[in-house]
Amino acid sequence: MAMTAAEVLEMVKEKHVRFVDFRFADTRGKEQHVTVPVSHFDLDKFESGHAFDGSSIAGWKGIEASDMLLMPDPNTANIDPFMEEVTLFMQCDVIEPADGKGYDRDPRSIAKRAEAYLKSTGIGDTAFFGPEPEFFIFDSVRWKIDMSGCFVKIDSDESSWATDAKTEGGNSGHRPTVKGGYFPVPPVDSFQDMRSEMCLILEELGIPVEVHHHEVAGAGQNEIGTRFSTLVERADWTQNLKYVVWNVAHSYGKTATFMPKPIVGDNGSGMHVHQSIWKDGKNLFAGDGYAGLSEDALFYIGGIIKHAKALNAITNPGTNSYKRLVPGYEAPVKLAYSAKNRSASIRIPHVANPKGRRIETRFPDPLANVYLCFAALLMAGLDGIANKIHPGEAASKDLYHLPPEEDALIPTVCSSLEEALDNLNKDREFLTRGGVFSNSMIDAYIELKMQDVQRMRMTTHPAEFDMYYSL
Repeated sequence: MAMTAAEVLEMVKEKHVRFVDFRFADTRGKEQHVTVPVSHFDLDKFESGHAFDGSSIAGWKGIEASDMLLMPDPNTANIDPFMEEVTLFMQCDVIEPADGKGYDRDPRSIAKRAEAYLKSTGIGDTAFFGPEPEFFIFDSVRWKIDMSGCFVKIDSDESSWATDAKTEGGNSGHRPTVKGGYFPVPPVDSFQDMRSEMCLILEELGIPVEVHHHEVAGAGQNEIGTRFSTLVERADWTQNLKYVVWNVAHSYGKTATFMPKPIVGDNGSGMHVHQSIWKDGKNLFAGDGYAGLSEDALFYIGGIIKHAKALNAITNPGTNSYKRLVPGYEAPVKLAYSAKNRSASIRIPHVANPKGRRIETRFPDPLANVYLCFAALLMAGLDGIANKIHPGEAASKDLYHLPPEEDALIPTVCSSLEEALDNLNKDREFLTRGGVFSNSMIDAYIELKMQDVQRMRMTTHPAEFDMYYSL
């Protein structure tokens, strides 16, 4: 049952709350917040919202039209597990004061419009999402970029390069090798207790945890598997998961990152996204076709494959994302689908019960703004169903090691953020149906992300000294 505003006010009294924190995601997906003392928190905040300056958020309003409202969602109310003073936090929608509607560039409002659009099509009434964001935990990270040059230095006691480190108490020597993190028992896996603490806090916040483990990369790559849920709620949960991971790592004197490719020569971090559509309590993806899929599920896959290059701008939104999406390595770059083949970018996980039938899109990464990512994947899939876009035959071979003539026939994801943004610019109509994404929002998104492209274009890389200095 959803929590009501009155129940939140009751919770404030019961838990002796001192402050209330309003949170929202910006275009990049980073959560922002503003806090009010409990003396300034009442029912009116749920009815009138909390005013703030939208012009200070990157990619949002100009200074001439900056007033915005944060409208808290009572169902997201939780006690912050990290604050010294008792603080209740809630996720908010960003509202246009002029018409009382969700701001067209607010990611959470876009996600809500995507859910509403699904219902309006009559195809289904509920979309379930289950993301698997991977992350790294390091001991420390330092970097510098200025006119004199640049560097980055990662310190990780668990890394393969720490075998010669002189440490207090001695070097134990127990650590994963490169690509050897999946998943030996402790002391090789040195993050068991930290992950367990993260899981317990997530469950306190109402996010059911299904599994946690070390991931493939050696220097502190981890994953916490949490339960699927409806599109907006699951995006809220993912924001909370990131918050918990960052802050628990911080409390241990460590630093966590969801950056897709922080380490050269070891696995990057992906965010596989499981999806299914339901109607009247029935899973529309279950059927008697390939791997137990329905025709609609295959069409949904067809829509994702058709729009994948445009989706990349949202599902893989950083220049660093494309350091992971390199052909011939472990990242799923081939736009094909398969039941068992993990080299395909869309997989159908094996489940005994047809209720659990779903598809898993494997190219997204955890740099993605999850509200936009889930909404965009849903819109692509719905286009596939509406237009009966069949994805062709499933891939049975290892797509990483095909003969060149076969390899050339299978399309791939984009190889750069610039390519992805160009594709989004050209292939955007499917996102704008039902007013889910506006053209002005997509324009602003492309402009914001092109700043990243331009900065990388203009920054001399240390590898270029390696390649060109003596020529």
